[in-house]
Amino acid sequence: MNNLNDLIKTLNLENLNYKNLPKNSVVCLIAPTASGKTDLAFKLYETGRFELISVDSALIYRGMNVGTAKPTPAELSRFPHHLVDIIAPTDTYNVATFVADVEILINQIHQNNKIPLLVGGTMMYYMALLDGLSAVPDTQPATRQKVMAWLNDEGIGDLYAYLQTHDPDICERLKISDTQRITRAVEVYLQTGTPMSVWQATPKTAPCHDLSQLWLTLSVEPDRAWLHERIEKRLDVMWENGLVEEVVALLEQYPTLTPDMPSMRCVGYRQVLEFLAIKEHEVMQISPAWQSFSKNLQKEPSNTIQMACQDMKNKALYATRQLAKRQSTWQRSLARLNDVHRSSFIASFSSIQEVEKQLL
Repeated sequence: MNNLNDLIKTLNLENLNYKNLPKNSVVCLIAPTASGKTDLAFKLYETGRFELISVDSALIYRGMNVGTAKPTPAELSRFPHHLVDIIAPTDTYNVATFVADVEILINQIHQNNKIPLLVGGTMMYYMALLDGLSAVPDTQPATRQKVMAWLNDEGIGDLYAYLQTHDPDICERLKISDTQRITRAVEVYLQTGTPMSVWQATPKTAPCHDLSQLWLTLSVEPDRAWLHERIEKRLDVMWENGLVEEVVALLEQYPTLTPDMPSMRCVGYRQVLEFLAIKEHEVMQISPAWQSFSKNLQKEPSNTIQMACQDMKNKALYATRQLAKRQSTWQRSLARLNDVHRSSFIASFSSIQEVEKQLL
């Protein structure tokens, strides 16, 4: 707990009890999926000192409730979250927009004499807040439409080959299966004439660089076996609560949804979509995009629907555990930031209960 001791000494506080936090604090509660951070956020909200900001790239979507473990409407009414249910699954929401929204919210919350409590597990968002973003410009709609048409006509391999010619450095960091980042890199080059790798090498700016604020990050890395058990139990609840039915309803409500949209690549949702394709569910005929998805999906003819359902659940469990593993890797990389930013401090914990004992 050396980081914690250094933090307390620097802040001249006896402990990290919520009552002792300076008014200009910004608190980040980072933990892997299914670790219990939401329950602690609720308890902290009830102290009256905090407002909650969601740091979750899936909770932003309306209608995606079961598969994202979104707080219930009753919970959201009692414990309001900023940046939950803000866009439709057909819309896009990038990291730069998230950072801009959070900066506005932090100022508003401080003006309300409250402390922003950022809670979630989307590490890309946290890294943008704590380590910064390079000055990569937003993609203009016309450019995005051009690249998406190119993708649909020629496939991701053709876009990747284009990048290998115009931005070989970025290709060294991207797998050919990374459709989202490849299309984004192509968009940036077409729009600016400058490779994405060059943009990413420009000096970063981060909200936590603001010396008028004190950023405190509480990073929780629980025992892996304990976390895996929690993940499996939570997925069981999702199946029982109707995750498959939720995905069917989404495709019916939003006929312009496509397999390449960020919302449809969320863990759990992707596996359900594959199951629906194998099952030849009628909803997969709702548009040419889903017909193509079903046609191109590799299927085992001998698979019964029951086997396909179990395969879906196994894949979702594996994907969620892999997500938690990636989250933990990102969290460990945050430790180096303690030596970089004077107004940002990161303390590590092994359980949510340990954080709760410090704060409450």
